[in-house]
Amino acid sequence: MEKLLRKGAEADIYVGDWYGDEVIRKIRKPKTFMHPKLDAELRRHRTVIEALSLSQAKDAGVSTPYLYYVDPGRGEIIMEYVHGERFKDLLARQPLGKLIPLCVELGRCVARLHAANLMHGDLSTSNFLVTGDSLTFIDFGLSFISPKLEDRAVDLHLVKEVLRSAHGNVWEEVFRFILKGYEEVSGEKQVAALTAKIREIERRGRYARVE
Repeated sequence: MEKLLRKGAEADIYVGDWYGDEVIRKIRKPKTFMHPKLDAELRRHRTVIEALSLSQAKDAGVSTPYLYYVDPGRGEIIMEYVHGERFKDLLARQPLGKLIPLCVELGRCVARLHAANLMHGDLSTSNFLVTGDSLTFIDFGLSFISPKLEDRAVDLHLVKEVLRSAHGNVWEEVFRFILKGYEEVSGEKQVAALTAKIREIERRGRYARVE
């Protein structure tokens, strides 16, 4: 028997059974305000991209849920149900000192994705699941391929903004350790270029708000 776990703007998430395994079933919902053919094509495209990104991330050395079934026509993905605690919740209840290794590993994982030119697109602290010492990335619904420094910086900028708004007392330290992990994989020059680009993005945002 399936149970609705979450209703989202883009998709509904269910917990169910797949030949004896507990799974997540993600179904992209038709958008009634769009032309049916365009909507169907967009849902098919996003479903295919998400499924590919889950596999590509795993190939890059980042833990993601295993795929069991993909139906692009229905906009449906069935994947492993990862039993873990959201990184967001851990940050809210545990002292930062205990979470430093996870922060560093998070940065390493993002760097591995970017080294494969894979942008997650929604690097929110709700999309990292922690099981013991393991970190699993979920929800690749907005992912895409890009070699651009700008897109890598935007990916990291989102993490920074989420931390700043939701974890104001520790965000600077958490982001610093994320960048430390990123540097371990990608090197000091790449992190320097990314942080400069993030500052540029922030300046553009401030000017846009003033205007």
